[in-house]
Amino acid sequence: MSQWDRVTGVVFAVLSSTTFGLIPLFSLPLLNVGIGAPTILCYRFLLAAIAMAVIMLLSRRSFRLEHGHIGMIIALSILYAATAIILIESYEYIPSGIATTIHFLYPLVVTLTMAWFFKEKTTVVTYIAVAVSIIGVALLAWGNHTEGDFRRGVTLALITVVTYAAYIVGVMRSRVARVDSITLTFYVLVIGAALIFVYALLTSGIEPIHRLSDWRDLAMLALLCTVLSDYTLILAIKRIGSTRTSILGSMEPLTAVIVGVVYFDEHFDATSVAGLILIILAVILVIAQTKAKES
Repeated sequence: MSQWDRVTGVVFAVLSSTTFGLIPLFSLPLLNVGIGAPTILCYRFLLAAIAMAVIMLLSRRSFRLEHGHIGMIIALSILYAATAIILIESYEYIPSGIATTIHFLYPLVVTLTMAWFFKEKTTVVTYIAVAVSIIGVALLAWGNHTEGDFRRGVTLALITVVTYAAYIVGVMRSRVARVDSITLTFYVLVIGAALIFVYALLTSGIEPIHRLSDWRDLAMLALLCTVLSDYTLILAIKRIGSTRTSILGSMEPLTAVIVGVVYFDEHFDATSVAGLILIILAVILVIAQTKAKES
Protein backbone atom coordinates (compact mmCIF):
# COMPACT_ATOMS: atom_id res chain seq x y z
CA MET A 1 0.00 0.00 0.00
CA SER A 2 1.44 3.37 -1.03
CA GLN A 3 1.60 6.42 1.18
CA TRP A 4 -0.89 8.13 -1.15
CA ASP A 5 -3.39 5.29 -0.64
CA ARG A 6 -3.07 5.67 3.14
CA VAL A 7 -3.59 9.42 3.01
CA THR A 8 -6.58 9.24 0.66
CA GLY A 9 -8.01 6.34 2.67
CA VAL A 10 -7.95 8.41 5.86
CA VAL A 11 -9.52 11.36 4.02
CA PHE A 12 -12.31 9.15 2.63
CA ALA A 13 -12.96 7.57 6.06
CA VAL A 14 -13.23 10.94 7.80
CA LEU A 15 -15.42 12.26 4.97
CA SER A 16 -17.72 9.24 5.24
CA SER A 17 -18.25 9.40 9.00
CA THR A 18 -18.53 13.19 9.03
CA THR A 19 -21.17 13.32 6.30
CA PHE A 20 -23.20 10.61 8.02
CA GLY A 21 -23.01 12.62 11.22
CA LEU A 22 -24.59 15.56 9.35
CA ILE A 23 -27.94 13.76 9.06
CA PRO A 24 -29.47 15.80 11.93
CA LEU A 25 -28.40 19.07 10.25
CA PHE A 26 -30.72 18.39 7.32
CA SER A 27 -33.41 16.19 8.88
CA LEU A 28 -34.24 18.24 11.99
CA PRO A 29 -35.27 21.37 10.02
CA LEU A 30 -37.67 19.18 8.03
CA LEU A 31 -39.09 17.63 11.19
CA ASN A 32 -39.40 21.06 12.80
CA VAL A 33 -41.63 22.38 9.98
CA GLY A 34 -43.96 19.42 10.39
CA ILE A 35 -42.79 17.06 7.65
CA GLY A 36 -43.16 13.47 8.88
CA ALA A 37 -40.22 11.11 9.23
CA PRO A 38 -41.68 8.59 6.70
CA THR A 39 -41.94 11.35 4.07
CA ILE A 40 -38.38 12.53 4.72
CA LEU A 41 -36.97 9.03 4.48
CA CYS A 42 -38.99 8.14 1.38
CA TYR A 43 -37.63 11.14 -0.53
CA ARG A 44 -34.14 10.56 0.85
CA PHE A 45 -34.00 6.91 -0.20
CA LEU A 46 -35.59 7.57 -3.59
CA LEU A 47 -33.24 10.44 -4.49
CA ALA A 48 -30.24 8.46 -3.24
CA ALA A 49 -31.26 5.41 -5.30
CA ILE A 50 -31.56 7.56 -8.43
CA ALA A 51 -28.11 9.05 -7.81
CA MET A 52 -26.66 5.58 -7.19
CA ALA A 53 -28.23 4.35 -10.44
CA VAL A 54 -26.48 7.17 -12.29
CA ILE A 55 -23.17 6.14 -10.69
CA MET A 56 -23.73 2.54 -11.77
CA LEU A 57 -24.51 3.59 -15.32
CA LEU A 58 -21.45 5.84 -15.54
CA SER A 59 -19.21 3.10 -14.13
CA ARG A 60 -20.89 0.51 -16.41
CA ARG A 61 -21.86 -1.81 -13.61
CA SER A 62 -24.41 -4.54 -14.18
CA PHE A 63 -27.84 -4.30 -12.55
CA ARG A 64 -28.25 -8.07 -12.75
CA LEU A 65 -28.66 -10.11 -9.57
CA GLU A 66 -28.51 -13.84 -9.02
CA HIS A 67 -31.87 -15.33 -8.04
CA GLY A 68 -30.48 -16.63 -4.76
CA HIS A 69 -29.49 -13.14 -3.65
CA ILE A 70 -32.89 -11.49 -3.87
CA GLY A 71 -34.39 -12.82 -0.63
CA MET A 72 -31.37 -11.86 1.44
CA ILE A 73 -31.19 -8.39 -0.11
CA ILE A 74 -34.85 -7.83 0.80
CA ALA A 75 -34.11 -8.89 4.40
CA LEU A 76 -31.12 -6.55 4.55
CA SER A 77 -33.21 -3.74 3.09
CA ILE A 78 -35.80 -4.21 5.85
CA LEU A 79 -33.07 -3.90 8.49
CA TYR A 80 -31.53 -0.85 6.80
CA ALA A 81 -34.88 0.90 6.36
CA ALA A 82 -35.92 0.07 9.93
CA THR A 83 -32.68 1.58 11.23
CA ALA A 84 -33.27 4.80 9.29
CA ILE A 85 -36.90 5.08 10.44
CA ILE A 86 -36.23 4.38 14.12
CA LEU A 87 -33.16 6.62 14.31
CA ILE A 88 -34.95 9.65 12.88
CA GLU A 89 -37.94 8.94 15.14
CA SER A 90 -35.61 9.01 18.16
CA TYR A 91 -34.70 12.62 17.32
CA GLU A 92 -38.19 13.61 18.49
CA TYR A 93 -37.46 12.46 22.06
CA ILE A 94 -33.74 13.02 22.65
CA PRO A 95 -31.08 15.32 21.18
CA SER A 96 -29.82 14.09 17.82
CA GLY A 97 -26.23 14.04 19.09
CA ILE A 98 -27.23 11.67 21.89
CA ALA A 99 -29.16 9.41 19.52
CA THR A 100 -26.25 9.23 17.04
CA THR A 101 -23.76 8.53 19.83
CA ILE A 102 -25.88 5.64 21.13
CA HIS A 103 -26.26 4.37 17.55
CA PHE A 104 -22.44 4.27 17.35
CA LEU A 105 -22.52 1.27 19.72
CA TYR A 106 -23.23 -1.00 16.75
CA PRO A 107 -19.56 -2.14 16.33
CA LEU A 108 -19.75 -3.64 19.82
CA VAL A 109 -22.90 -5.59 18.95
CA VAL A 110 -21.30 -6.79 15.72
CA THR A 111 -18.27 -8.02 17.67
CA LEU A 112 -20.41 -9.87 20.24
CA THR A 113 -22.60 -11.38 17.52
CA MET A 114 -19.60 -12.69 15.66
CA ALA A 115 -18.25 -14.16 18.90
CA TRP A 116 -21.47 -15.77 20.16
CA PHE A 117 -23.04 -16.99 16.92
CA PHE A 118 -20.10 -17.40 14.54
CA LYS A 119 -17.58 -18.61 17.12
CA GLU A 120 -15.01 -15.88 16.51
CA LYS A 121 -12.55 -15.60 19.38
CA THR A 122 -13.05 -12.76 21.81
CA THR A 123 -11.36 -11.63 25.02
CA VAL A 124 -12.22 -10.06 28.33
CA VAL A 125 -11.34 -6.68 26.78
CA THR A 126 -14.49 -6.89 24.66
CA TYR A 127 -16.70 -7.43 27.69
CA ILE A 128 -14.97 -4.59 29.53
CA ALA A 129 -15.73 -2.39 26.53
CA VAL A 130 -19.39 -3.44 26.66
CA ALA A 131 -19.56 -2.48 30.34
CA VAL A 132 -17.90 0.87 29.62
CA SER A 133 -20.35 1.55 26.78
CA ILE A 134 -23.35 0.78 29.01
CA ILE A 135 -22.04 3.26 31.58
CA GLY A 136 -21.64 5.77 28.75
CA VAL A 137 -25.24 5.36 27.62
CA ALA A 138 -26.43 5.72 31.22
CA LEU A 139 -24.48 8.98 31.60
CA LEU A 140 -25.91 10.33 28.36
CA ALA A 141 -29.47 9.70 29.49
CA TRP A 142 -28.82 10.90 33.03
CA GLY A 143 -27.21 14.12 31.84
CA ASN A 144 -30.24 15.06 29.73
CA HIS A 145 -33.21 13.76 31.68
CA THR A 146 -34.82 17.20 31.94
CA GLU A 147 -35.66 17.38 28.22
CA GLY A 148 -37.98 15.15 26.23
CA ASP A 149 -39.03 11.57 26.82
CA PHE A 150 -35.55 10.15 27.33
CA ARG A 151 -36.61 6.64 28.19
CA ARG A 152 -38.41 6.27 24.86
CA GLY A 153 -35.72 8.09 22.89
CA VAL A 154 -32.87 6.04 24.30
CA THR A 155 -34.85 2.83 23.71
CA LEU A 156 -35.39 3.74 20.05
CA ALA A 157 -31.71 4.61 19.59
CA LEU A 158 -30.69 1.29 21.19
CA ILE A 159 -32.98 -0.59 18.79
CA THR A 160 -31.06 0.94 15.86
CA VAL A 161 -27.87 -0.50 17.34
CA VAL A 162 -29.32 -4.00 16.97
CA THR A 163 -30.92 -3.51 13.54
CA TYR A 164 -27.82 -1.92 12.00
CA ALA A 165 -25.50 -4.51 13.56
CA ALA A 166 -27.71 -7.25 12.09
CA TYR A 167 -27.50 -5.49 8.71
CA ILE A 168 -23.69 -5.41 8.84
CA VAL A 169 -23.40 -9.04 9.94
CA GLY A 170 -25.80 -10.01 7.15
CA VAL A 171 -23.69 -8.22 4.56
CA MET A 172 -20.50 -9.79 5.93
CA ARG A 173 -21.68 -13.37 6.45
CA SER A 174 -24.40 -14.01 3.86
CA ARG A 175 -24.06 -14.93 0.21
CA VAL A 176 -24.59 -11.29 -0.81
CA ALA A 177 -21.04 -10.60 0.37
CA ARG A 178 -20.04 -11.50 -3.19
CA VAL A 179 -22.29 -8.81 -4.70
CA ASP A 180 -20.59 -5.60 -5.82
CA SER A 181 -20.81 -3.04 -2.99
CA ILE A 182 -22.30 -0.24 -5.09
CA THR A 183 -24.80 -2.63 -6.70
CA LEU A 184 -25.83 -3.92 -3.30
CA THR A 185 -26.21 -0.40 -1.94
CA PHE A 186 -28.36 0.55 -4.94
CA TYR A 187 -30.81 -2.31 -4.37
CA VAL A 188 -30.92 -1.73 -0.62
CA LEU A 189 -31.87 1.90 -1.28
CA VAL A 190 -34.46 1.01 -3.93
CA ILE A 191 -36.13 -1.67 -1.82
CA GLY A 192 -35.80 0.53 1.26
CA ALA A 193 -37.59 3.36 -0.54
CA ALA A 194 -40.42 0.98 -1.49
CA LEU A 195 -40.70 -0.30 2.08
CA ILE A 196 -40.74 3.20 3.54
CA PHE A 197 -43.33 4.24 0.93
CA VAL A 198 -45.64 1.46 2.14
CA TYR A 199 -44.92 2.38 5.76
CA ALA A 200 -45.78 6.01 5.03
CA LEU A 201 -49.05 5.08 3.35
CA LEU A 202 -50.02 3.05 6.41
CA THR A 203 -49.13 5.87 8.82
CA SER A 204 -48.86 9.56 7.96
CA GLY A 205 -48.87 9.29 4.17
CA ILE A 206 -46.51 10.98 1.70
CA GLU A 207 -46.62 14.72 2.11
CA PRO A 208 -45.99 17.11 -0.81
CA ILE A 209 -42.85 19.24 -0.60
CA HIS A 210 -43.41 22.86 -1.62
CA ARG A 211 -40.54 24.94 -0.25
CA LEU A 212 -37.21 25.13 -2.05
CA SER A 213 -35.35 24.99 1.26
CA ASP A 214 -37.03 21.67 2.09
CA TRP A 215 -36.00 20.22 -1.28
CA ARG A 216 -32.47 21.44 -0.58
CA ASP A 217 -32.37 19.61 2.77
CA LEU A 218 -33.78 16.43 1.18
CA ALA A 219 -31.20 16.60 -1.60
CA MET A 220 -28.40 17.02 0.96
CA LEU A 221 -29.71 14.06 2.96
CA ALA A 222 -29.73 11.90 -0.17
CA LEU A 223 -26.53 13.02 -1.87
CA LEU A 224 -24.30 14.08 1.02
CA CYS A 225 -25.43 11.88 3.92
CA THR A 226 -26.30 8.75 1.94
CA VAL A 227 -24.61 8.46 -1.47
CA LEU A 228 -21.36 10.27 -0.64
CA SER A 229 -21.17 8.71 2.82
CA ASP A 230 -21.69 5.17 1.53
CA TYR A 231 -19.41 5.58 -1.49
CA THR A 232 -16.49 7.11 0.44
CA LEU A 233 -16.90 4.35 3.03
CA ILE A 234 -16.28 1.76 0.32
CA LEU A 235 -13.25 3.69 -0.97
CA ALA A 236 -11.83 3.99 2.56
CA ILE A 237 -12.18 0.29 3.32
CA LYS A 238 -10.38 -0.61 0.08
CA ARG A 239 -7.45 1.66 0.97
CA ILE A 240 -6.95 1.36 4.73
CA GLY A 241 -9.15 -1.58 5.72
CA SER A 242 -12.31 -1.90 7.78
CA THR A 243 -10.55 -1.61 11.17
CA ARG A 244 -8.92 1.79 10.60
CA THR A 245 -12.05 2.99 8.84
CA SER A 246 -14.13 2.01 11.88
CA ILE A 247 -11.81 3.89 14.24
CA LEU A 248 -12.17 7.03 12.14
CA GLY A 249 -15.93 6.46 12.28
CA SER A 250 -15.85 8.16 15.68
CA MET A 251 -16.22 11.40 13.70
CA GLU A 252 -19.88 10.43 13.21
CA PRO A 253 -21.14 11.00 16.79
CA LEU A 254 -18.78 13.92 17.31
CA THR A 255 -20.17 15.67 14.23
CA ALA A 256 -23.75 14.99 15.29
CA VAL A 257 -23.09 16.37 18.77
CA ILE A 258 -21.47 19.54 17.39
CA VAL A 259 -24.36 20.05 14.96
CA GLY A 260 -26.91 19.55 17.74
CA VAL A 261 -25.24 21.95 20.17
CA VAL A 262 -24.26 24.67 17.66
CA TYR A 263 -27.27 24.69 15.33
CA PHE A 264 -30.14 23.41 17.46
CA ASP A 265 -29.14 24.45 20.99
CA GLU A 266 -29.38 20.88 22.24
CA HIS A 267 -28.51 20.34 25.88
CA PHE A 268 -25.13 18.66 26.33
CA ASP A 269 -23.61 19.03 29.79
CA ALA A 270 -20.44 17.64 31.39
CA THR A 271 -22.15 14.37 32.27
CA SER A 272 -23.21 13.89 28.67
CA VAL A 273 -19.68 14.66 27.47
CA ALA A 274 -18.36 11.95 29.80
CA GLY A 275 -20.88 9.49 28.34
CA LEU A 276 -19.88 10.42 24.79
CA ILE A 277 -16.20 9.87 25.58
CA LEU A 278 -16.88 6.49 27.21
CA ILE A 279 -18.89 5.22 24.24
CA ILE A 280 -16.26 6.27 21.70
CA LEU A 281 -13.52 4.83 23.94
CA ALA A 282 -15.36 1.51 24.21
CA VAL A 283 -15.78 1.21 20.45
CA ILE A 284 -12.15 2.15 19.71
CA LEU A 285 -11.01 -0.32 22.40
CA VAL A 286 -12.84 -3.17 20.65
CA ILE A 287 -11.56 -2.15 17.21
CA ALA A 288 -7.98 -1.83 18.47
CA GLN A 289 -8.31 -5.24 20.12
CA THR A 290 -9.48 -6.69 16.80
CA LYS A 291 -6.56 -5.12 15.00
CA ALA A 292 -4.07 -6.50 17.52
CA LYS A 293 -5.59 -9.98 17.19
CA GLU A 294 -5.33 -9.80 13.39
CA SER A 295 -1.68 -8.75 13.62
